[in-house]
Amino acid sequence: MATFPSEVDRAKLAQRGRYLELFTIAWAVTEGVIALISAERAHSLSLAGFGLDSLIEVVSGAALLWRMSHEMDLHRRHRAEQVSLRIAGVCLFLLAAYISVAAILKLHSRGDDQTTWTGIAVTMASVIFMPLLSRAKRKVGQALDSGAMMTDAKQTDFCMYMALIVLFGLVVHAIFGIGWADSVASLLLVPLLLRAGTLSLRGEACCAHHRQHHYPHHYHDAGCESCAAPPSIPEISN
Repeated sequence: MATFPSEVDRAKLAQRGRYLELFTIAWAVTEGVIALISAERAHSLSLAGFGLDSLIEVVSGAALLWRMSHEMDLHRRHRAEQVSLRIAGVCLFLLAAYISVAAILKLHSRGDDQTTWTGIAVTMASVIFMPLLSRAKRKVGQALDSGAMMTDAKQTDFCMYMALIVLFGLVVHAIFGIGWADSVASLLLVPLLLRAGTLSLRGEACCAHHRQHHYPHHYHDAGCESCAAPPSIPEISN
């Protein structure tokens, strides 16, 4: 049988979600600032895109922090869920458009990029750390049946994928001196951004983990139309 969260458990899970989003915001601000400064010095478009995505993570994290603050209010929770998903989705589409235009212009002009070891270090840190953060968010999202939190976890996964692509481009440029590697790497980010933005606007990131049964409506948050079954609740430590 599925285990439904009690009001006490739901409050504790929401608090855990708030802590995760506060940490996400702090990490993303630090990561974004370092990436953008390094991108400016090295003229790296892919690293700039990664830094801007980190700042979008700040917006998304703030939206999720707001959403978690309304967890105990059913009607406000639904509204916050929908708004949180749409904020993240619109930001990701805007970033995808910016990177597409900038990468094409940069390939045409053949700008001279510089090696940035700081950029390599910050993207490597994200490749290592993001999966751990995503896993923690996913546990809370599953327990609360929150489409917004599950989408935020998916966006954290995309952040890791983007960091991996950017890292590859930076390393290739540093070792082989291939000038167009950065622009190609930035273009490879676009499908990931579009996919993440689509998930946010449609609210479908959480669908895969749910079984297709019918449960009371109050366990089904807005944002994921096919989600119907609340998952089991992880143990909560005091």
